Amino acid sequence: MAKAVFQRNQRVWVDSVGVWGVIEKITPVWARGFDEPLKVTYDLGLGREFQAHELRPEEPTDLEGGEHWRLLRAKNKWQQPADCAHHPFPGTYPIVVTDEQDWGGWRTPGAEYDRDPAKIERQARLIMKAPALQAIARELMELVGDMPEDAPPAIQALAQRAAAIERFVQEMPQAAQAIPEDEAAEPASAPAAATEAA
Repeated sequence: MAKAVFQRNQRVWVDSVGVWGVIEKITPVWARGFDEPLKVTYDLGLGREFQAHELRPEEPTDLEGGEHWRLLRAKNKWQQPADCAHHPFPGTYPIVVTDEQDWGGWRTPGAEYDRDPAKIERQARLIMKAPALQAIARELMELVGDMPEDAPPAIQALAQRAAAIERFVQEMPQAAQAIPEDEAAEPASAPAAATEAA
């Protein structure tokens, strides 16, 4: 029994021909007495039909790097819309959520937003698009890594800067070194000794 692996209008790589193609028609081959087709073939307009093992799906290009951060607006509890008419969106402030359940992310205090709303709005948009920018940087690094001798020096320099930023983002900060108990006790005892001397 066979099931369709690909869908109509899906872009696929045809291994035997070495080209990309779009599935124009899906043809199931039926046999009497069976509830499902015996095999399924795919017509890509290349002169013959292909089976699933001859095709490879296009890799998904996720420009967000798998993360879908969103910009939401929260109601400003401290100011009425009439009191903040100079804000881009009076009565609200931006929140960037980084979780599927609208949890987590980035917020700013209302007083800070009121001080420079345009700056905070720009920061919110920048933070929201950070995963997309990271995905572009990774593609640049991969492109230069695949053919370093063909990349112009300026592109190589950009890829090196992107790699340094990626390392910084991916590194986990080291936990603070444990302070030995005798050293930790000294600062606490010093003020006490100073008080006794006085």
